[in-house]
Amino acid sequence: MKREISFLLLLCMLFTSSAFAQEINVEESYGNGLNVFSLATGSPGELGLLRALGETFAAKENARLDWIKRGSGASLKLLQDRKVDMIMVHAPEAEKQAVAEGWAVQRTLIGSNEFFIVGPKSDPANIASAESAADAYRRIAEAQEKFFSRADNSGTHQKELSVWKMAGIEPSGPWYIETKDFMTATLLRANNEQGYFMTDSSTWVAEKNNVPDLVVLFSGDKYLVNTYHALRQPDGATPGSGTAAKFIDFVASEEGQHIMRTYGQDRYDGALYNDAEYASQFIY
Repeated sequence: MKREISFLLLLCMLFTSSAFAQEINVEESYGNGLNVFSLATGSPGELGLLRALGETFAAKENARLDWIKRGSGASLKLLQDRKVDMIMVHAPEAEKQAVAEGWAVQRTLIGSNEFFIVGPKSDPANIASAESAADAYRRIAEAQEKFFSRADNSGTHQKELSVWKMAGIEPSGPWYIETKDFMTATLLRANNEQGYFMTDSSTWVAEKNNVPDLVVLFSGDKYLVNTYHALRQPDGATPGSGTAAKFIDFVASEEGQHIMRTYGQDRYDGALYNDAEYASQFIY
């Protein structure tokens, strides 16, 4: 009887461990040091910035960074559930709430990009002459032209919903397409199906040659500037929280900020991100 109970407990533990590992599958790891910490984020990982930061830090601190690929909303949830050591996100109100509730600390501005509204070259909703992001959205809804939404509670999705609210519109209908996917995948779908999409400028710079049927039709609204913050677990809450604290300090240092503001210049038309000094003018 005791053997049967022990065997059942072992099976339960194995099943739980397997499910947990699957839930927080590591997309990539940078470095091979002893000080392991996990970080959840979306675009900075997809576009390679996290690799550039992580490998430099790992070499200095005998560390290994495990990247968990998630949008801002899911990253915040993983942090709240103590399943990652830190996050890089762009959801200011949710970040502030996390700090106020005590399950996130060391909220640090690390940089920014901005959102562009891209669409078909023919611009059937005429958003190129819009006066604001809300006006552009209003024109798309009135024309009922295809608009692609990530619909994944990411920072991009939250920003999109706030713009619809500013426009006084609750989007629905066949023209409003929810992809439940990441930035690059949704951008590619908008290109293939000739629709509008709000993409971050970093992804656009990196992927524009792969979406030849789309152009930037609206940009410049200060509300679309996208500030990134790093947050981590409170001291001792997870095994890697201490190394995560050092990593945040590194990203905020002059060395880390140099990587931030120059990343991508060697491959694209320009850098993919702005540094924290530039981003600070858009904090609200």
